[in-house]
Amino acid sequence: MGKENHDAHDHDHRGHHHHHHHHNGADNIAVVFFLNLAFTIVEIFGGIFTNSVAILSDALHDMGDTVALGLAWYFQKLSHKGRTDQFTFGYKRFNTLGAIITGLILVIGSVYIFLESVPRLFHPEEVNAKGMIWLAILGVIVNGAAVLKLRTGKDPSLNEKMITWHLIEDVLGWIVVLIGSIILLFFNLPWIDPLLSILITSYILYNVVKNLWNASKIILQGTPSRFSIDAIKENICRQDGVEDVRNIQLWSLDGEHHIFSAHIVADASHTLLGLKPIRSAINNLLREEYKIAQVILEFKTMEECMEVEKANCESE
Repeated sequence: MGKENHDAHDHDHRGHHHHHHHHNGADNIAVVFFLNLAFTIVEIFGGIFTNSVAILSDALHDMGDTVALGLAWYFQKLSHKGRTDQFTFGYKRFNTLGAIITGLILVIGSVYIFLESVPRLFHPEEVNAKGMIWLAILGVIVNGAAVLKLRTGKDPSLNEKMITWHLIEDVLGWIVVLIGSIILLFFNLPWIDPLLSILITSYILYNVVKNLWNASKIILQGTPSRFSIDAIKENICRQDGVEDVRNIQLWSLDGEHHIFSAHIVADASHTLLGLKPIRSAINNLLREEYKIAQVILEFKTMEECMEVEKANCESE
């Protein structure tokens, strides 16, 4: 097999694996969506039966989660579409949009939990503790199964990570309800449940805000945090025939698919044909060492760069 055929086969294999992973991601979100929807309905009736406002509040929060999961499922499927004349970069960034919407819904839900929990520290209410225990066990099992389902895929997308935090919040919330209801069976300490709810919601909110910041950086075309522009520039300048690297731009479409563009200042003695090995060396460096998916290079001589900079200064 020739090198070209081998490279094409390797590229096709990687592309098929990448598509297969994202297809599994959408399927996993779909399963979790229907699990969450079914359990939300059970939860509403359970909250009425146990006379627990905490469970009814969680049911309302889970309804928000179900809406978020539905959006995430839709955006995950949409992100697989290829390029179009309307979206020349493809639909990958819709995945990030889904993560932002899901994160905002989770923030609103968390604020709602705070507003419900704080007054209960001072004005606790009587509930059916035994009924709460059974609902809590079911809640831990259903939401725990959903978390495990989402974690079966490798390299989860930002969207999947955000949804996982939704579900972890629900698992921890039900563990709190379970602990609180067991305590209520034996001790008259009803303030423990809202206190634990506040602590866990604070922890979840911290992680969601962190993921929201990462998603916002993608939308704002910030440099992905794991890259050092100075280190990349230094490595490119080590290549034969490269005098300097200017106008470096590095951004990400969805947290996984990175794009790099730059002006390469080449030695003036190189012909157009002589630039080909330099281009190949830089492409290989960026793709293999930094895992950058798309590389856009423009070659200029030092004299051309000086002329461009002079023109830019005069226009300012």
